[in-house]
Amino acid sequence: MLEALRNAFRLPDLRQRLLFTLGILVIYRMLAQIPVPGVNREVLAQIFETNPLIGLLDLFSGGALANFSVMAMGVYPYITASIIMQLLVPIIPRLEELAKEGESGREKLNLYTNLLTVPLAALQAWGQSTLLARAGVLPNFGFSGPNLLPTMATIVALTAGTVFAMWLGELITQQGVGNGISLIIFGGIVARVPVRLGQMIQAGNYAGVLTFAVLVVVTVAVIVFVQEGQRRIPVQYARRIRGRRVYGGQATYIPLRVNAAGMIPIIFAQSLLLFPGVLASYLAQVNSEFVAGLALRIQALLDPNGWFYWFIYFWMVVGFTYFYTDVIFRQQNLAEVLQRQGGFIPGIRPGKRTEEYLNKVMSRITFVGALFLAGVAVLPFFVRDVTETTVMLITSAGLLIVVGVVLDTMKQIEAQLLMRHYEGFIR
Repeated sequence: MLEALRNAFRLPDLRQRLLFTLGILVIYRMLAQIPVPGVNREVLAQIFETNPLIGLLDLFSGGALANFSVMAMGVYPYITASIIMQLLVPIIPRLEELAKEGESGREKLNLYTNLLTVPLAALQAWGQSTLLARAGVLPNFGFSGPNLLPTMATIVALTAGTVFAMWLGELITQQGVGNGISLIIFGGIVARVPVRLGQMIQAGNYAGVLTFAVLVVVTVAVIVFVQEGQRRIPVQYARRIRGRRVYGGQATYIPLRVNAAGMIPIIFAQSLLLFPGVLASYLAQVNSEFVAGLALRIQALLDPNGWFYWFIYFWMVVGFTYFYTDVIFRQQNLAEVLQRQGGFIPGIRPGKRTEEYLNKVMSRITFVGALFLAGVAVLPFFVRDVTETTVMLITSAGLLIVVGVVLDTMKQIEAQLLMRHYEGFIR
């Protein structure tokens, strides 16, 4: 691997791409240290210790929410917009037609995603600031009197920060190495590790550090094994003769990934599960005794420190894995593509039978992927009793991002090296 990295830096164009990527990440991390004016950092630190939703948002901001910087929302609104667009494609015929138009269609869908990101970012900036203002983090936030101008400035600054983060990510994708959005999140996760490690060492929790190190190594090995796992469906193409030339006749395969959903089910489950608790925290302060009592019961039931929360979390991840995988897999329409290109699965009739067969196989291997994602999601619940701390060096969702980004970036660098006849990372 070190030799492959040395070979990469020997190539001027690849070295330039790697340095460009590193430079953009440094710029993002510098901007992530510029806080929004008027932030009460002591109260913000207390919220991070008690509110897991803030921790989830901080993950996608690349750690910028920890000091409520201008990059506090990071690329989370863009990720939300991307998920919404993916779910709307099979519902809206016009979007489905664009998805089938190739590169030009994907560019239009990306444009719609970027446009959708702006209002989502403004809405999230308002909601996130309101939530923190009620907790005392932003004492001057409000739409009345002298607070109106600072409030608008805060919302505009946070929205602009998201748009700027998207632009940096696109620069990395186009002129650097790897997926820019993923690398920005990756940089934020890795940047927080030394801080958390220092906190655990300062508290004298050496056993926790050692346990986390072992768990990270084991978890990364399992993630790599499952992420790279796939079921190869053999495909045969019919031979066609045109004049004196013979086309087709070759054999290939369709790689069906065990974890085709990535970490999206974890995001869905955690966001949906935390929403009732956040809503209950508001309702607990109303004057109605019945509503306040019901809200307190919901808060106690969905307490992240209790086993019921993690039990529901586990099965929600399983359910969302099946749902999201089915949505994405049906969009690919592999049976129709095979039939149009003259391909077929040996022993399976083209058309409806092929579609049923592929759906059946995908459903079986998704079961393994769903249990894997759910197991990674609830890992902190079992770890905290062993390490006697709730602060993880890297969260389970963070580990999925880190491993996925590293694997994707390594593959891209290796592809560049192989084109120039160098040995890559995998020998």
